Amino acid sequence: MMKLTKRGFIAGTAGLGVSSLAGPAFAMKRAKIDRLIRQAEDTLRVEVPNAARLLDESAGYLMMPRIRKAGLGFGGAYGEGALIVGGVPTQYYSVLAGSFGLQIGVEQYSSALFFGTDSRLNKFRSRDGWTVGADLEYTAWDQGEDADIDNHTILETVYGVVFGQEGLHVGATLEGSKYSTITR
Repeated sequence: MMKLTKRGFIAGTAGLGVSSLAGPAFAMKRAKIDRLIRQAEDTLRVEVPNAARLLDESAGYLMMPRIRKAGLGFGGAYGEGALIVGGVPTQYYSVLAGSFGLQIGVEQYSSALFFGTDSRLNKFRSRDGWTVGADLEYTAWDQGEDADIDNHTILETVYGVVFGQEGLHVGATLEGSKYSTITR
C-alpha cells in the first residue's frame, strides 16, 4: 500500500490542475479568440504607455488575451491566442506554463510578445518556442506591476508585456512556458 504524503498530494493536485487547464474543454474557437484579442489590444493601449507604437510598428506580435494561472507551491497556467502580422491573425497558439516556488493564488491576465524584426518573427514561427526565467511577481485585485515602454526598450528585438491582471497571486517562482501552434 502506498502512503500519501503532503508533498505527493500537492504535486498530484497541481499536475491534475495543469492537465485540466490544457484539456479540450478549455479550447476556444477562432471567433472567440479573435474577439478577445481585439479587447486585449484596447486594454493594452489604455494600460501601457507607447503600446500603440508597439502594436503598429512591430513586425508581428503574439497576443494571448486570456491566460489563467493558479498556484500553491506548484502552479500552472494556460491560454490561447494568435500571432498577428499586418493586423491579421496568421496562426493560432496556446501557451502552457508550469512554475515552482513560493506562490499562492489565482489570477487571469493577458500577455503579448512583440517581434521588432522580421528575422526574430520568422525564428519564432519556424519552431515551437520555450521561455524559461526566474520570476518575482505580484498581482492584486485588478492591479499589477506593468512595464513601461520607452525609446530604449522599443528597439529590442523581442519585447514582452503582461497586462490586464485580475485576481490575487503572489510569489517568487521559477517558471517555464511552452508556446505551441494549434488549429482553430
